[in-house]
Amino acid sequence: MILIVDSGSTKCDWIAIDKNGNQLLEKIRTKGLNPAILSEKKLRKTINKSKELTANKDVVTNVYFYGAGCGTENPRIALKIVLQQFFPNALVEVSEDTMAAVYATINTPNEAAVVCILGTGSNCSYYNGKTLEQRVDSLGYTLMDDASGNYFGKQLIRDYYFNHMPENIKIAFEDKYNLDADYIKHNLYKQPNPNAYLANFAEFMILNKDSEYIRELIKNGIRLFSKNMILQFKEEIKTVPVHFAGSIAYFCKDEIKQVAKELGYKTGNFERRPIEGLVSFHTKQHN
Repeated sequence: MILIVDSGSTKCDWIAIDKNGNQLLEKIRTKGLNPAILSEKKLRKTINKSKELTANKDVVTNVYFYGAGCGTENPRIALKIVLQQFFPNALVEVSEDTMAAVYATINTPNEAAVVCILGTGSNCSYYNGKTLEQRVDSLGYTLMDDASGNYFGKQLIRDYYFNHMPENIKIAFEDKYNLDADYIKHNLYKQPNPNAYLANFAEFMILNKDSEYIRELIKNGIRLFSKNMILQFKEEIKTVPVHFAGSIAYFCKDEIKQVAKELGYKTGNFERRPIEGLVSFHTKQHN
């Protein structure tokens, strides 16, 4: 059994296949396994909660894990150890989530492209057809992650508290969420995964895109992400497309295309969930 895993900070999807790509189990979902945020103890606890993974852990031969927080060495090694201990008979490979986005969005195996992730977090890399290049080290959701779910969640809460929201949007926002200051601070400073908590507010933004305020909020975030991340590759984007993966990218594709035209780069493919493309990629690897 081969496990292919696509993990953000909020959720983690596991697909079990045989070497011919046939799916062996229903897709398994756990909470996100971001080793840059969660301790090894929390990572183990999350995996152990899955009855399906526990029941099949001894027959797994390969684990291909792609995840948020796996772009730096120490978190990646920590997660690999946890997975290796849980799946004792498996070869485990842990890669950053950007590689999943690359394999899921490029049109041919050796296509060069700039590939962006806009989900709970955000990232941007250049893939030359063989290797990945990043020109900005990620410092995590507190300082970076422009145009991500947690970025937009933070902007919505700020605008609510600074009274920058139109009145009708403010009322709708109050109806949907608990906006008590103590409750928000408890979730941000006392609970695990504050980035995922913030990202939950982004759903409101997607559901209210008919508002000019919301559309401008989205475009301002995309402009910030483009200037800080995509335009780092100003020479490359003259000749290669910019692909996008993740739910924020997928639901905001119209706004992304508008900003791309404004700033002079060409958008390529939009993939909401990269894991389907990973199944095809790894099936070819095993044949």
